[in-house]
Amino acid sequence: MHRWLIRILRVTDVRLLYAFASVFVVPPTLLVNASARRAIYGYFRRRWGYGPVKAAWMTVRNHCAFSQVVIDRFAMYAGKRFRIDIEGYENFLRLVGGPAGFVQLSSHIGNYEIAGYSLAVENKRFNALVFGGEKASVMANRNRMFSGNNIRMIPMSADMSHVFMMDAALADGEILSMPADRIFGSQKSYEIDFLGAPARFPQGAFLLAAVRNVPVLFVAVMKQSPTSYRIVVKEIPAPAGGRAKERARALAEAYVTELEDVVRQYPTQWYNYFDFWAQ
Repeated sequence: MHRWLIRILRVTDVRLLYAFASVFVVPPTLLVNASARRAIYGYFRRRWGYGPVKAAWMTVRNHCAFSQVVIDRFAMYAGKRFRIDIEGYENFLRLVGGPAGFVQLSSHIGNYEIAGYSLAVENKRFNALVFGGEKASVMANRNRMFSGNNIRMIPMSADMSHVFMMDAALADGEILSMPADRIFGSQKSYEIDFLGAPARFPQGAFLLAAVRNVPVLFVAVMKQSPTSYRIVVKEIPAPAGGRAKERARALAEAYVTELEDVVRQYPTQWYNYFDFWAQ
């Protein structure tokens, strides 16, 4: 199916696939995947305070937006390109020009994979932490697209062996890209207010940056139109002094502030399909 989708996208406008997905994919998905539907509906009801009708409509819009993001990924594999506007690109270039490695934090919003085609450089290897359970066809296409961009993918594993590869990348002065809004493996987390209620964020990314004492960037790639994306790049201020645990907590709080700012601008591009605020 993945290979056929790529072939179709080589000769088809993505907007035709958007329409197809909205009519034939999103409705049955909403009916079958009740847990995801309830999670997003609750997100709009409780975090945004929408009434039942508007929350239901926004839930449909959210699923349509996610289908477009998936289509766009395969469109990139098929050779299509999108207009990319980068806000704060100087922050990325400044850290790339220095000798030290740095951490680039992402989240499950927008279409972060496009950052791999736009923010890669030759003089620093870009190490991207990715979900280890992806289909072989997806991983193969990523490898093909990323091969010329000096990017190495580090699949997450249940035995946490990926942690050693991450630490080695920073020690070698490379870029480490990883999500910081979803707990995987270790259950250690920070409870931080997000969109008006406490939520749990994993400690790992922030502790690693604090222990290594390396700079941290927040990066979000948000869909603007059928043919364009906006990349937001902001440096998270490094706390001065204190223990590594204290600096890590401060980094996490600053990250959540940036994440909330972007989500408030793009509420339908929130793609955590579970009860994010569950205690």
